[in-house]
Amino acid sequence: MTRLTGNALRVTVYIGENDTWHHKPLYAEIVHRAHAAGLAGASVFRGVEGFGASSLIHTSRLLSLSEDLPVAVVIVDTEARVREFLPQLDELVTEGLVTLDACEVIRYVGRDENQGIADTKGKKSL
Repeated sequence: MTRLTGNALRVTVYIGENDTWHHKPLYAEIVHRAHAAGLAGASVFRGVEGFGASSLIHTSRLLSLSEDLPVAVVIVDTEARVREFLPQLDELVTEGLVTLDACEVIRYVGRDENQGIADTKGKKSL
């Protein structure tokens, strides 16, 4: 598991839900590449309304426009690792917005690999 505390960099990629890369959702390709690059983590957030450089408003309130809602992919890791990943984003994101923000990681803890689900007798089941 990647250890991450202290100063970090957050990259946020704002794209459309319908944006694709080789017939797959673009947000999924970004997450999979971030994982393959060993980055600390990536999450995808689906927006309910927004607009970008095209000035078209996309909203979930109107059925005719709800097919391409805004999506934000957020990745956090050390500055060096995020900057090393940026060329892949440059390749993938042909329309959208990519931002970088300095942040501080206070807590980054995953599930313990040895942690199982407790059975009815209080023993751990793996």
